[in-house]
Amino acid sequence: MNIKEILERNPIIPAIKNENGLKEAAECGSEIVFVIMSNLINIQVIVEKLKEADKIVFVHVDMIEGLSSSNYGVDYLMAHTKADGIITTKHNIVAFARKNNICVIQRFFILDSFSFRNTITHIRENKPDAVEILPGVMPKIIKRICNLVNIPVITGGLIDEKEDIINALNSGAEGISTTDMTLWDF
Repeated sequence: MNIKEILERNPIIPAIKNENGLKEAAECGSEIVFVIMSNLINIQVIVEKLKEADKIVFVHVDMIEGLSSSNYGVDYLMAHTKADGIITTKHNIVAFARKNNICVIQRFFILDSFSFRNTITHIRENKPDAVEILPGVMPKIIKRICNLVNIPVITGGLIDEKEDIINALNSGAEGISTTDMTLWDF
């Protein structure tokens, strides 16, 4: 799977966190969906419904209530769902996913210059398939990250206006994830 090519076709990524989002994401024009909140009971059904709608599905493994964000949790998710890949903030999970040929997006929160430097170091060390930078409303920081790494950069968090999408894309981001359903078909 080539995330860069997928993002070129679909730069706006629906991020779902509830049943309302599931229905809308299945019907929207994007071919990729992030499942950012779920639980051990419903994750299989959520992924199944999205796959029936021909979506590429990435599950935020750290946010599955009732499932440990560990190697075993990733194994369980991949064995019991048809997810195409995972999202995680955890470095050890990225390493495990890479070792097992699981497509992985590593999520980073940029809070200050220290977290910015650590993010760049971890991206270079972990080599995820793509990164997601939060919050996504930092064009200057997004541009700096895009200039320092050679993998697709996705932004997310606090994206709630068309202007946020335009600014992020103009800063070099290749994708924008948002829970705001009104932006999914922008």
